[in-house]
Amino acid sequence: MRADPELLDGREWLLVEGRRLVLTRRAGTREKPILRFEGCSSREDAEALRGSALQVPVEEAPALEHGEFWAHDLVGCRVIDGAREIGVVARMVALPSCEALEVGDALIPLVRDAIRSVDLEASVIDVDMGFVDGR
Repeated sequence: MRADPELLDGREWLLVEGRRLVLTRRAGTREKPILRFEGCSSREDAEALRGSALQVPVEEAPALEHGEFWAHDLVGCRVIDGAREIGVVARMVALPSCEALEVGDALIPLVRDAIRSVDLEASVIDVDMGFVDGR
């Protein structure tokens, strides 16, 4: 998990299994955080949580800036290149340099040159496939 350190302190977290935990201490580095949770007092308690994904309910997450989107909001959106139908977003993929939308066999990078517009109300993303294909 990579998380903004400011989001970690004192926040209540939801584990994948649905168990809510309160973070009481953070140490380590951004890449290898060491976290202590309330009620997790033994090595065995900590080992039981290893590899679990920490989640925050969307309604408790920080507000998004203009032009930012939640991955789950993009999944299922139609992808077009002008009038040409490209496909549907299956998932968002984290690449080393950026995130990308998986649409069929294509990975469309979430960068300004590739994405013309995102209309969440209409569930449509307009992309420049010329940029994606390198033409």
